[in-house]
Amino acid sequence: SFSLTEVTVFIDRLRRKTDLSNMAKTMRTVLNSNSKVTVLRSDLHAVIDQGFLDVPGNLFQQKLRNQEELQDNIELKCLNDLMSLLAPSTDIRVLLNCLSSNLQAFVIQPNRSKEEFRKVASDFQLRWNFLLSAVSKAMTLNYADSFG
Repeated sequence: SFSLTEVTVFIDRLRRKTDLSNMAKTMRTVLNSNSKVTVLRSDLHAVIDQGFLDVPGNLFQQKLRNQEELQDNIELKCLNDLMSLLAPSTDIRVLLNCLSSNLQAFVIQPNRSKEEFRKVASDFQLRWNFLLSAVSKAMTLNYADSFG
């Protein structure tokens, strides 16, 4: 018989897969619409360029000067790279490959102990979630057309 923990883990994995599938379908709908992509790009640039994004040391408004600064702001680089690829009819796999490449280069690839990798991965996930929440909050507070 299965333990409660195994069942819980299995259900969580199914939920994540379903969430990812629904998100991919939504993104395909957005990416296949020239007007939706144009509005989304415009709204993202507006909240960032106008300083509405509540992220300490907003690096979108400065150049990433060196590798060390980049290492410390992986999530900002990931978002910036995704935004640079966002265009009408962009294949969602291009966006996923971009994020995957950055994670490989900055989180997975560097030689680290298992404990250090867990810490780096956990820190990235926390900061990435914080950054996306800040973007959503800024777009909501500024009544961005593309929000939702």
